[in-house]
Amino acid sequence: MTRLETDLGGRRNDVAPLFDQALALFQGGRLGEAKRIARRILAYQPKHAQALHLLGAALSQQGNHTEGLRFIDAAMQIEGQSASMHNSRGNVLLALQRFDEAVASYDKAIALKSDFAEPLCNRGVALQQLKRFDDALASYDKAIALRPNYAEAFCNRGLVLQELKRFAEALASYDEAIALRPDYAEAFYNRGLGLQRLKRFDEALVSYDKAVALKSDFVDALCNRGAALQELKCLDEALASYDQAIALKPDVAEALYSRGIVLQDLNRFDEALASYDKAIALEANYAEAWLGRGHVFTGLRRFDEAFAAYDQAFNLKPDLKYAEGARLFTKMGTCDWAKIEVETHHFLSALTDPKRVSLPFTLLAIPTGSADRLQAAKTFVADRVSSPALWRGEIYSHDRIRIGYFSADLRDHPVGHLMVGLFEQHDKSRFEITAISFGPDDGSELRSRIQSGVENFVDVGRMPDLAVAESIRHREIDVIVDLMGLTRDCRFSVLSRRVAPIQVNFLGYPATMGANFMDYIIADPTIIPKEHFAFYSEQVVWLPDTYLPNAYRSNENKHHISHNARRISQRVPTRAECNLPEAAFVFCCFNGSYKITPLIFDLWMRLLRAVPNSVLWLSKPSPTAEANLGKEAELRGVSRGRIIFAPRLAEMADHLARQRQADLFLDTLPYNAHTTASDALWAGVPVLTCVGETFAGRVAASLLTAVGLPELVTTSLEDYEALALKFAHDPTFLQSIKAKLARNRDIYPLFDTARFTRHIEAAYTTMWQRHQSEEPPTAFAIKPIDEPQRPAT
Repeated sequence: MTRLETDLGGRRNDVAPLFDQALALFQGGRLGEAKRIARRILAYQPKHAQALHLLGAALSQQGNHTEGLRFIDAAMQIEGQSASMHNSRGNVLLALQRFDEAVASYDKAIALKSDFAEPLCNRGVALQQLKRFDDALASYDKAIALRPNYAEAFCNRGLVLQELKRFAEALASYDEAIALRPDYAEAFYNRGLGLQRLKRFDEALVSYDKAVALKSDFVDALCNRGAALQELKCLDEALASYDQAIALKPDVAEALYSRGIVLQDLNRFDEALASYDKAIALEANYAEAWLGRGHVFTGLRRFDEAFAAYDQAFNLKPDLKYAEGARLFTKMGTCDWAKIEVETHHFLSALTDPKRVSLPFTLLAIPTGSADRLQAAKTFVADRVSSPALWRGEIYSHDRIRIGYFSADLRDHPVGHLMVGLFEQHDKSRFEITAISFGPDDGSELRSRIQSGVENFVDVGRMPDLAVAESIRHREIDVIVDLMGLTRDCRFSVLSRRVAPIQVNFLGYPATMGANFMDYIIADPTIIPKEHFAFYSEQVVWLPDTYLPNAYRSNENKHHISHNARRISQRVPTRAECNLPEAAFVFCCFNGSYKITPLIFDLWMRLLRAVPNSVLWLSKPSPTAEANLGKEAELRGVSRGRIIFAPRLAEMADHLARQRQADLFLDTLPYNAHTTASDALWAGVPVLTCVGETFAGRVAASLLTAVGLPELVTTSLEDYEALALKFAHDPTFLQSIKAKLARNRDIYPLFDTARFTRHIEAAYTTMWQRHQSEEPPTAFAIKPIDEPQRPAT
């Protein structure tokens, strides 16, 4: 036995007990003390292989991997046939991310000791990092065959199975690890990751909670717990989870970024921006945080800064999901058309890949086909939704059909203005109407009207998705009508839980949702012709006049305007008050600036050049968009002074009144005017449109048909331009169309809210009857109903 002289009284002690002491300290995690004893041994016996090995392993575990490797290599020069040392060397190489060398070391350990389970497990980790998932799985399986109670191998095996998309087996492997070690926090955490990848956020949350309960300082588990809570719309709890993680480890950029998302969802924009900025200060190239900054600036309507942030995100990570679409959409909103054709072409080319290039809404304003829009919607929904159904096939039996309207926009918002008359006109003797609101209470008069117009008004804005879904299911709603689609602030994940027997896409989103949990979409023959049905995941229901409800004329007497109709101020401001030339021909368009494309603007500028005494009256956009439109006008030979911008007014009634100073409303393409077209027609301003290829580009045609002015629907931009010139050059023609609109406004279906209500009630009834007969959803058309006739039930 080798002996050495100690520093304790000159006695010579046996090395073995001293090394055993160091080993026990090492295994107990007391690395500093273990290192000190190893160094004492090496001071007397520099070639003590086991002490060198222990010291190297301890240094590596403390993060000094390079120095640790030096000591382990020194040990192996003395004792090169030690399987344990080859395994330790592999572990250090693994920490240094030298994965191929690590595998080689593990292979040597296994060759020296074929029944050594630990290097087989560690080899699996290295192979996993090399993306050699099948080989990694085989390595874990061999380790488990040698040691059936090897919890770590089962846990790591689950991660590989996840990568191979064998999710059920992955969860089973985690469960084996947990059964072997009920206090195994990492196994609960990994199980949560697997469930989160399956979009089973409720179950993932349970696993993360268990991991955190076992290991209170488990920062990764706290962060992912926050992500699961965020998906479930438990925003306050998510924020608390991120705050707890950051308190434990302030320099975790990912936690700061995720915290920013929650604060943004809570509309706490300044705090969200500060959180993103802290993440970027830690990682300057953090593309996701730059994308988050862009979203915040968009919410604050600071579009220049939004574009700069999106641009940075896209440049840092061109394949970052939804970054390219956000960047392009913001550029369109500021009317920045530099390289717009090239960038749009690239964007459209990227759509052919399965990558998540854009939120579906962006495509509405870009000339894309219906097939592209369907695919984008399917990709978006598949990326976010996977929830078990709450409604399990029951057939309800109620005295009245229960209709639920689901929206964030039941307030002073275009959707609220369109829907309030429908709420008021519903036949409450046959339908129980519930409005489920998850948007802000703006305290407006319109909000109060909506609350009074329905039987049940339920505010679920602060409730998590599961609680909202369970609430709807508990109410036994027969038909749930989503007024949001895939727009900002939507909560389609509630509907993904199948909360009602019949789920309907209506009004808020002029396109398919691409979701198998939506049964019907409300349309009319103009906006979705039969040959387009294949591009909708929903079954198409045709209403006879137009799909768009209005709260303009809400009394059943067609010639009487109810006091609840959309009010127009009695006083029409003068042209001078509107900053309009007194004798000019006034073309107008009050659509959002993102709908103005270079192609349509070219046409408008040709009109201004052809009609010298004319101006173009637009809604006042952001300062950047205003400057860009002025610049683009001058590039096309038109003075920027001929574009007049109308500031936003506090009262819609005043805006409707001032519109009467316009001569002709010029529609946009590929995204038409919707509510703005209805407003113009109600105010007595003719709307000129060109019918497009998709739902969003066919709405104005639907409205004009329903108000008896199909002659204002053109099928080419050449015809659109020619008809606009006819209006400008032929005052008699203009006056005849205005007179016709004035007559038709009160007798045609467009503004007949009661008639529209009877039609949509007939649609709901048909859906309900099919369900009661256990027939699947199918496309159908509602025949026109002459008031006060009711559809048979």
